[in-house]
Amino acid sequence: MIVCQCTGISDAEIHAAIDWMRAADPETLITPGKVYRALGRRPDCGGCLPLFLATMEGNANLEVPAGPPRLRLPQKDTGS
Repeated sequence: MIVCQCTGISDAEIHAAIDWMRAADPETLITPGKVYRALGRRPDCGGCLPLFLATMEGNANLEVPAGPPRLRLPQKDTGS
């Protein structure tokens, strides 16, 4: 189903972009702008935004997995 008439983005493309972004970085926040960029397109009139967001919300990979944020990389023990 076409979600964005201006750019021709389909629901399948939105789901594929979300799945690809989640696989590339499990902790990233996925926004409509990031989906557009991942598909190589830019939003135009914004009339599709309610349907675009509803389509995004229907993807199981949209949410960031629960757990404490990793703010720092683990320190290696140098043994000194």
